[in-house]
Amino acid sequence: MDIMKADIASLEKITPLFNAYRMFYDQTSNLEGARQFLQERIGNQESVIFLAMEGEVAVGFAQLYPTFSSVGMKKGYILNDLFVETTYRKKGIGRALIQEVFQFCKERHAYFVQLETAPDNVQAKTLYEIMGMQLSNDYDCYVKRF
Repeated sequence: MDIMKADIASLEKITPLFNAYRMFYDQTSNLEGARQFLQERIGNQESVIFLAMEGEVAVGFAQLYPTFSSVGMKKGYILNDLFVETTYRKKGIGRALIQEVFQFCKERHAYFVQLETAPDNVQAKTLYEIMGMQLSNDYDCYVKRF
């Protein structure tokens, strides 16, 4: 298994994984919308995507969005998306993607990397805790969707 930083040439490999990720979170399949969304993020350099490959097959990805910490006066990253194709789970791919994310953030002297997941996503939460991430109850998170 290899992990690479994705670019626009990787778009066709990432798109089906991203679509499957969205469907995991109860969204309707939309391959063209997924492709367009990813093309914009990559083209505008608005996210960093790591792609896990088994030979020529894309089996997982992680997508980071940059943000900033006024308190820490440094850049931070939101690990917004982490997905491994069902048939490739429990093979260390999610762990390898998270390690790549951590290394990327450390190299850029980031203040933090954070993520959110569904409360019932026990498998993912277990992995995050094994990787040294901690559940934070420091702040309340408010959301208004449009």
